[in-house]
Amino acid sequence: MDTLTIERATAPSAGIIGLLQAHFDLMRATSPAESCHVLEPQALFAGDTVVMFAREAGKVLGVGAYKPLDATHGELKSMHTVQAARGRGVARAILCSLMDHAAAAGITRLSLETGSADAFAPARNLYAVHGFEFCPPFCSYGVDPLSVYMTRNVLLAG
Repeated sequence: MDTLTIERATAPSAGIIGLLQAHFDLMRATSPAESCHVLEPQALFAGDTVVMFAREAGKVLGVGAYKPLDATHGELKSMHTVQAARGRGVARAILCSLMDHAAAAGITRLSLETGSADAFAPARNLYAVHGFEFCPPFCSYGVDPLSVYMTRNVLLAG
């Protein structure tokens, strides 16, 4: 039996880029351009963004990233799990890995923007279960009825 592994992506691979492209396309189809803040797949590999992915039996099942906004604040980006693997804890494993990595890197707060529509309810629930709370817009985000913002302090496990 194959085990789910979570790894850091240091360079774009076909499986990771394919999943990020599927996420990008879904977000663009779900939200109008002015309310869609998804990054192009290749942009996630620029700068100091950290991309983590889940793999099982050689297949990429999920992906997520965080991008430092400053020395202590980061933003979660591009969390996505393939449809066939949803409900198996893939997103939870990636989120926990991202939070651990952020804490180890000195990030003390992670924030995110996600949609307010019903289609985004599973994502909002995942974040709430892991301690994220609703907050006002952060950084350059503004008030948008199609967006919600969440944040939490991150602590190094131990």
